[in-house]
Amino acid sequence: MAVRQFNGVFGPVTTPFAANGDVDLAAFSQNLKAHITAGLDGVVVNGSTGEAALLDEGERDRCLEAARGAIGSDKVLIAGTGAESARLTIDRCRRAAAAGADAVLVVAPHYYGDKMNAQALKAHYERVADESSLPVLLYNIPKYMHFRLEPDLVRQLAGHENIVGMKDSAGDIECLGLYLQAQDETFSVLTGHGGTWQQALALGVRGGILAVALFAIELTLAVRDAMQEGKSNEAVELQSRLTPLALQIVGKMGVAGVKTAMDAVGLRGGLTRLPLLPLGAIEAERVRQLLIESAVEQAAR
Repeated sequence: MAVRQFNGVFGPVTTPFAANGDVDLAAFSQNLKAHITAGLDGVVVNGSTGEAALLDEGERDRCLEAARGAIGSDKVLIAGTGAESARLTIDRCRRAAAAGADAVLVVAPHYYGDKMNAQALKAHYERVADESSLPVLLYNIPKYMHFRLEPDLVRQLAGHENIVGMKDSAGDIECLGLYLQAQDETFSVLTGHGGTWQQALALGVRGGILAVALFAIELTLAVRDAMQEGKSNEAVELQSRLTPLALQIVGKMGVAGVKTAMDAVGLRGGLTRLPLLPLGAIEAERVRQLLIESAVEQAAR
C-alpha cells in the first residue's frame, strides 16, 4: 500500500519466544491479528519493544514476512531498520521492502555517541533516505540513544522527499512542540510516549506508536477519540488512567513489563531474551494491580 502521510495508532509489537528460545512466529502472528482486530491502524516490527537489538537478521526478516501475512494488505507495516552503519541500515531497508513493509523506522546510530553531531546524523539519514525504496521515519528515543535529535536537524531532514515523518519517544512536550514546527503535508510527527498521549494530541501530532496500546488498546483509542470529538475533559480523565500503565509498565519495567501485561490480558507475551530478564513475582503482581486500577480487562486465570 502507498503511505505518504502517517496518522493513526500503531503498535510497536513484541517478539514472543518459544521454549527453546527461537522466535515463535505462530504466537507472533496470533498477537498481531488480535491487535489489528482490536483497532490498531498498523504495527511496527523490529522496534525497541520487539527486542530488535537481540534478534539476528534472519529473525528480523521472518518477523516482517509473518507480520505482512497476519495484518493484511490494508494495514500499515513499519519495519525498524536502524543500525550503527548506514550500510547495514540500507540493507535492512532493502530487505524490509522485499518482505512487504510500507515504511521504515530508523533510530539514530548511537554507539559512537560523542561523534553523532548534526553533520554526521544529517549525512547518515540523507544517505539512508536516498537509498531506501521505502519512506523513512526518523526515530528519537533518548532513553536508548543517550542524546536527542535536535529540532533544527529534524526540520532540515523533513525537507528530504523520502523522509516522511518521525517517532518521538522522549516525552518532552516542549521539544515535541519544536518538532511539530516541521510538520506539514509531507512530514508527520508521531509520539511514542504513552504517558503524554493526550498532551501530544492536543499539540497536533498525527498519531502514535505506543507500546501501551499493546495491552490497553481500548483505553488508548478512547483518548484519541475523545480528542477528535472535542471532548478534552473526557480525554484528560481517560489519560489519567493510561498514564500509570505507560510510565510504570512500559517506562520503568520495559519489555518484560509489556510482555507480562500482554499475558494478563490474554495475549502471548512470554519470556524476554537474555540479557533481558523476566519480571520477578512482586513486579508481575504490580502489573496486574495497575491493570485493575486502570480498569483494563484481564483474561480469566
